[in-house]
Amino acid sequence: MSVSAQTTPYPLLPLLGRGLAAGGLAGLASGLFSLLLAEPLMDRAIRLEERRSATEAAGHAGHAHSHAAEAEEIFSRGTQHLGLVVTAVVAGLAIGVFFTVAYALVHRGAPPGDGRGWQRSMGVAGAGLLALSLLPALRYPANPPGVGDSGTVTERQALWLAALVIGVLGMVLAHQVHLRLGRSARGLPVRQSAAAAAVVATLAALFLLPDNPDAVPVPATLLWDFRVLSLGAHLVLWGVLGALFATPLPRRRPGGV
Repeated sequence: MSVSAQTTPYPLLPLLGRGLAAGGLAGLASGLFSLLLAEPLMDRAIRLEERRSATEAAGHAGHAHSHAAEAEEIFSRGTQHLGLVVTAVVAGLAIGVFFTVAYALVHRGAPPGDGRGWQRSMGVAGAGLLALSLLPALRYPANPPGVGDSGTVTERQALWLAALVIGVLGMVLAHQVHLRLGRSARGLPVRQSAAAAAVVATLAALFLLPDNPDAVPVPATLLWDFRVLSLGAHLVLWGVLGALFATPLPRRRPGGV
């Protein structure tokens, strides 16, 4: 009886509630990080793009650009800042669900309450960071707003989605390689090296995708700072999500609810 109680995993529903709460708070933390640190850079990038567009329009349509700019001012920057945080929270909730499902699948046979919840949670968070943030960003780094031709939006979105799919498949491959070598009684250095090789192969596969079709007419320093802060927001998201999800669940009583 004690063995079955120890090896029975928690049901998905309580985990899902914890994942949603952790994801929402992680999204809030990531959104506030972006608001306080990345938004000033975004404002600079927007001003530079407006100047560049105004210069181009001056040689073609006189005052046409000023009317277009007024038409584009649908939302104030304050509203956009609020939208940034709200969007980050919604994205965090969605990622929390994804995180929970991945956690339940990877650790479905793990006994709850064995003191390794932190290790498991942060491991899944690290894999999510690699699959959905770091690896895709190495192939298609984040660009400030206003950069890119509106005619290539669909193409860029398709490339980013393909990068996400490849990143996830790469993490699944790395996990399976690690498991199979473990069943073959291979040592930890061999398993970890093989999993790292799978990650490197995933990155190589990402670079088989086409290049970003648009130029990035932004000063190099501004572009670098923006990309570093964008990656920092992802680190905050996954770090907070993993840490909050690792909060111990209350023990279930055998035969109880």
